[in-house]
Amino acid sequence: MGLLEGKVALITGAARGIGKAIALKYASEGADVAFTDLVIDENAQKTVEEIAAYGHKVQAYASNAANFEETHEVVEKIKADFGKIDILVNNAGITKDGLMLKMTEQQWDAVLAVNLKSAFNFIHACVPVMMRQKGGSIINMSSVVGVHGNAAQANYAASKAGLIALAKSIGQEMGRKGIRANAIAPGFIETAMTQALPEEVRKEWMEKIPLRRGGTPEDIADVATFLASDMSSYVSGQVIQVDGGMNM
Repeated sequence: MGLLEGKVALITGAARGIGKAIALKYASEGADVAFTDLVIDENAQKTVEEIAAYGHKVQAYASNAANFEETHEVVEKIKADFGKIDILVNNAGITKDGLMLKMTEQQWDAVLAVNLKSAFNFIHACVPVMMRQKGGSIINMSSVVGVHGNAAQANYAASKAGLIALAKSIGQEMGRKGIRANAIAPGFIETAMTQALPEEVRKEWMEKIPLRRGGTPEDIADVATFLASDMSSYVSGQVIQVDGGMNM
């Protein structure tokens, strides 16, 4: 029996990258998976096929996570289609980097809306479902940048720091209802975005990491599985840095 046997997971922004890795890991551990993305394109359909290969129920939903009403509508659909929601992973996110003096209001608003407001939207919609079930696990995908800050990423860092505070606050509010909330703060993870960085930038990052390698989406998925499972039943309000020791 898998660690998530009989559970239903909802993951935002899971058509590719870290979100996809989490969805696949959850399915391999026995969970049924609902995931959202802005559009359900060929990448999303391929993810559906890969999850379905594990023999568990899966469905993809087109949804603008930053839209409050749209979020509530899609959560209602997922509840109707799957019967319950045990796990929520707030993974949807974007970057629009720039130095503060050159950052536009649009850059700031877009990143805060997708990265932070979307998590509020989904938590607001899912918590009543979890309360009726007398339990649930909420996982916010933050970043080491949200813990330590980063030049030219004030908007991204602020959004990721907000996700940590949001998880801690929800953990305090909802603990008595059996709902746990935690955050994961990935470091340098090997994704399409980091692969596109200049080699000298990648080398500089690697030299800062004691384990001397970038992390993989699967490294993050393993921690997300722990936090989703009953193995972490007494863990709430925490932020776990998955960064190869970069920020000890």
